[in-house]
Amino acid sequence: MPKAVFFDRDGTLNVDIHYLHRPEDFVWIEGAKEAIKYVNDKGYLAILVTNQSGVARGYYPEEDVKNVYDWMNAELAKIGAHLDALFYCPHHPEGNIPLYTKTCSCRKPETGMVDEACRQFQIDRSQSFFVGDSDGDMECAKRANLTGIRYTSGSLLGRLEEFL
Repeated sequence: MPKAVFFDRDGTLNVDIHYLHRPEDFVWIEGAKEAIKYVNDKGYLAILVTNQSGVARGYYPEEDVKNVYDWMNAELAKIGAHLDALFYCPHHPEGNIPLYTKTCSCRKPETGMVDEACRQFQIDRSQSFFVGDSDGDMECAKRANLTGIRYTSGSLLGRLEEFL
């Protein structure tokens, strides 16, 4: 069974600006691209799991989330790295777009995104990790039976090397 590293996006892979949805506003966290390459080289799937309430709030469409992901992968390809999959939650209970305004099982700290990735890729949770910067990310890791790795500052690569 494959093993995976699940990455939160905002505040973990990129500098957190509210409602990031354009590649030109994306700023990589120190060591983030190298951390993803490290994960790739170690034989882990690299899976992005991100709450994107800006969709529910009407700030940007789902397509923007996918465009940023595609841009990230294009940037990662320059160093021989890649993300294997994108799972995102466009919902929020206080949204403005009725289709996305709800309480769901995919919004972290709920485990829906991780559960779906594990189903699709047959991931071995006992050998997998969740990297994030928030209490919600660590709660999601715990609920999903993954080892949580909290990122606070400095090199993300350095933080991962402590665990993998």
